[in-house]
Amino acid sequence: MLLIVGCGDIGMRVARLVGGRWRVLALTSSPARVELLRGAGVVPLLGDLDRPSTLSRLAGLADAALHLAPPAASGDADERTARLLQALARAPRLRRLVYGSTSGVYGDCGGDRVDETRAVAPATDRARRRVDAEARLRVFGRSAGVTVTLLRIPGIYALDRDGGDPRVRLARGTPVLAASEDVFTNHIHADDLARACVAALNRGLAQRAVNACDDSELRMGDYFDLVADLFSLARPRRVSLAEARTQLPPTQLSFMGESRRLVNRRLKRELRLVLRHPTVAEGLRASTD
Repeated sequence: MLLIVGCGDIGMRVARLVGGRWRVLALTSSPARVELLRGAGVVPLLGDLDRPSTLSRLAGLADAALHLAPPAASGDADERTARLLQALARAPRLRRLVYGSTSGVYGDCGGDRVDETRAVAPATDRARRRVDAEARLRVFGRSAGVTVTLLRIPGIYALDRDGGDPRVRLARGTPVLAASEDVFTNHIHADDLARACVAALNRGLAQRAVNACDDSELRMGDYFDLVADLFSLARPRRVSLAEARTQLPPTQLSFMGESRRLVNRRLKRELRLVLRHPTVAEGLRASTD
């Protein structure tokens, strides 16, 4: 039995992949999502990670858990993960737990290639909360005898995913950095990420971090140029970093201040995942077929 915590787009894709093999339960804080989950063959459990008293039903339910719920929007610690682990500590059946973290835990790497042995160096509160969650999960795994796998996830894309369609940003006219100041970004197609989650649930090693990314090595501006060319859209404006600071909100700027090229060797060798969309060009072209 699989418990999904944070059953949004990726969680629903995972549920479709494992349907018929596992019974899937999903924790949701929204009564409005109950029928949607049931329609997908998922058993909904009403509960809220911000209200510990609603989590008691999680004890003893599942053999495996997929934790995709984001931390709260403020603070350095991820209290939501702390509350979840407190509830799961009373779940003697639990043997595997996969957590959807972020590649932002590495901070700015100056464009270096980065594998999972690199020390974390979060540069934002958002990433610091993820580092806190990772540490809590590793301690939990060791103390409870649970195999915990941390998937460090970069930008997720798919044309059928809310917030994952890069054409939306192009339509807004959001600029990108000039080539001389541009940063490397990393990507994973939503379907490949769902498959990575299932692979980690089946084959993840204990207390192990895995970069869940494709093979692309693209700078941010080149990525959006590629999208524009594929869909016959106007390429985004190129601006200097100084200009970007006057035109973009802090969250978008934070992504322009970090450059790294993730290495996905563990994803392929340890989880034995064969990417269906090895590059964003292939993933986007497949969406247009």
